[in-house]
Amino acid sequence: MRSDAVIIGAGVIGAQTALQLLDRGLTVTLVDPGPPGGEQAASYGNAAWLSSHSVIPPSSPGVWRQVPRWLRDPLGPLAVRPSYLPRALPWLWRYLRSASTPAKVEAIARALRTLLVDAPALHAEVAAKAGLAHLIDAKSGLMHVYTDRAGFEAEALGWRIRRDLGIVFEEIESEALAERQPDLSREYRFGVFVPEAGHCRNPGAYVAGLVAHAESRGARRIAARALDFRHSGGRLGAVVTTQGEIDCGTAIIAAGVRSGPLAAKAGDRVPLDSERGYHAIAEGDGPGPTTPIMVGDRKVVITRLEQGVRCAGQVEIGGIEALPDWRRAEILKSHLVAMFPGIDTSRIRFWMGHRPSTPDGIPCIGAASGVAGVVHAFGHGHIGLVSSARTGRLAAQLATGEAPEIDLTPFSAQRFS
Repeated sequence: MRSDAVIIGAGVIGAQTALQLLDRGLTVTLVDPGPPGGEQAASYGNAAWLSSHSVIPPSSPGVWRQVPRWLRDPLGPLAVRPSYLPRALPWLWRYLRSASTPAKVEAIARALRTLLVDAPALHAEVAAKAGLAHLIDAKSGLMHVYTDRAGFEAEALGWRIRRDLGIVFEEIESEALAERQPDLSREYRFGVFVPEAGHCRNPGAYVAGLVAHAESRGARRIAARALDFRHSGGRLGAVVTTQGEIDCGTAIIAAGVRSGPLAAKAGDRVPLDSERGYHAIAEGDGPGPTTPIMVGDRKVVITRLEQGVRCAGQVEIGGIEALPDWRRAEILKSHLVAMFPGIDTSRIRFWMGHRPSTPDGIPCIGAASGVAGVVHAFGHGHIGLVSSARTGRLAAQLATGEAPEIDLTPFSAQRFS
């Protein structure tokens, strides 16, 4: 079996990359053991935001003071499974150090902004070509809500950095917020609206549709797991899978949380781990946000989707093998009820998935150091959906020898060496 390019992973990153490579005339094979857009995929269950302003890393200066309290609370916004803690400690230490000063936060934000700028428009363009325009709202804007101005001011560093990067936002207070979000609990009396952002109305269907469009254009999809690379003289010759070898000149690692071992085989050891995320979705119509919202004090995002109103967020560190702790999803259900009194939870569904996260919140995008022809495109953590359109462009540019449209130095996997 032969292909110009093999993409390891048929999630949103892999799908976007496939379309870009097809545009360049390459033959493409997607390798993934699961169905595109299925419930096993991280993109299926995310918060559905196309948040081009999501440039602030998950960690922040002083967050270490809160970690002991979070670790004592198994249902807090950041939980670590006790059995997994010894393995997680090196990752957590890097996580705390990565954004320990305002200067470090600013450097990460500058890098992420180059990846995310204009993301809603990029998605709208891709969706239109794939016949999926109905799934992308590139102009909805996104809103952050707080109980009062003090909650907003507690995040002043992040909002100041956003403003410095040219991100425009509008402050909304009291009755003006109630008018914009009539179903929202009156406990929340301060909001910030970011007009440049958008959202996806059904992330699982979006990914499935992108892959189907790639297949209609000639891409081949194989239900298999990639295991290794065959290479000679430091040059890629094939991707080794559970269904045999696929000869190729280029391979893109976009396997989400399972990308780490493959990256290591290509010469780069990356501290990649799962930030296990949950969601609760109240199916059907009913009370909910008019604009998708991030709730500052609850650390959750609530979005109205085609399926219903979804509440997603929080983080559990526990690896990829442990069973879900559905108590965490029950907490998200309680957040839904508190934020939107009267919401119908008689038909509610829970989900858990794996955010593929680096400790500094910056994905790995670039050439592998040990095998020529292998390209990294993984580790997108909380920004996988929004960043996927540009990541696909970058991965295709790297695969075909074009100059990347942004500086990829901050995204190099070699930064962890």
